[in-house]
Amino acid sequence: MKSAFLDKLLDKIDKIDAGSLQSHFLRLAGEKGLLETIFHAIQEGIVVVDGRGCLTYANRASESMLGFELDAAVGHPLSKYLRGIEWEKVQGLDETEWSKLLTREIEITYPTHRYVDFYVVPLRAVEADEEGAVVILRDVTRERMHETRTIESERLNAITLLAAGVAHEIGNPLNSLTIHLQLMMRELGDCPPDVQASLGELLDVAQREVTRLDQIITQFLKALRPTQPAFERASLREVVDDTLQFLHHELRDRDILVEIDTAEDLPAALIDRNQIKQAFFNIIRNAMQVMPGGGLLKIWLGANDRFVYVAFKDNGPGIPADELSSIFEAYYTTKLEGTGLGLMIVQRIIRDHGGELEVHSEPQSGTTFTLYLPRDENRIRLLKAPRASRPDEPEGSPS
Repeated sequence: MKSAFLDKLLDKIDKIDAGSLQSHFLRLAGEKGLLETIFHAIQEGIVVVDGRGCLTYANRASESMLGFELDAAVGHPLSKYLRGIEWEKVQGLDETEWSKLLTREIEITYPTHRYVDFYVVPLRAVEADEEGAVVILRDVTRERMHETRTIESERLNAITLLAAGVAHEIGNPLNSLTIHLQLMMRELGDCPPDVQASLGELLDVAQREVTRLDQIITQFLKALRPTQPAFERASLREVVDDTLQFLHHELRDRDILVEIDTAEDLPAALIDRNQIKQAFFNIIRNAMQVMPGGGLLKIWLGANDRFVYVAFKDNGPGIPADELSSIFEAYYTTKLEGTGLGLMIVQRIIRDHGGELEVHSEPQSGTTFTLYLPRDENRIRLLKAPRASRPDEPEGSPS
């Protein structure tokens, strides 16, 4: 981009001695270096393109956001890295129309999942008689995540109130049933032995089922109501084993084989055992429901510098890409058996533990849920811990 100073310098270049010329060029180099230092230091991404929409300059922030290296990207269409700008239409726009049509927010999945707000500003005389544009990018992922969490929290509060009301309405008749079953058992003592034997068994079954319903309601409310985790140092492998033992008969009846792979010297995690068991239970039940004809559930446990992680992989039909962003919403389900609450509860539990939850799915290849929980010794410094890749992590894992 030429400046007024450079124009004057070129007009008088024949009249300038070598020493002065060198001084002027050093000044230009210094100005260029200062500008580049400033551009590389700011958090917003800056990309300059020519009239054809091909990249001519970019700062480090834009390289990080869009996943390219400037040296390799120069001359390539920006549309290769940033979708949503049709340069053929842009060239015919009046400057007053740019701000209306070229300001938007997009979702980027590579190199990392981000939400980026960008706008395009016309740039005149990038070269001799050529026009171009400057694209300003701002990472709004944190704002979007905060907004999403606020909405989720409000939705969860509404669901909790609704569930509490429903549980109360169900609980009253259950209590009445329990009382009347107990009265019937007392009256049964005056009946002949053969009647006691036949009716007694039926009353026992009814009493057990009423008790089971009461336990289900109690567990449901505990899972929904946000309670502070009671942290303790625990082995995630032990929690996995406890959960599988609880679901042993159902897994066997559904003809689902479970394979477990645990890394050596797996460190302990700081968790609420009951809440994490609930999270594992929901993930495994979810896997069982997508494999109604039987299948394979793979579970592997490992660790990196910050987290101990547990991954659950089924070989079900997978989740379509356009539905992945909705699976943690309340009452959203694609399964006949599903309630649409299980994964929402898992997400809340993991978040309350300071952990992270990832899902990777491919149609006809199954789905993998990976739960990351803070290592015991890293709990205090969780927010300051650096991110670093490790070869023993599952694909796309946080470090």
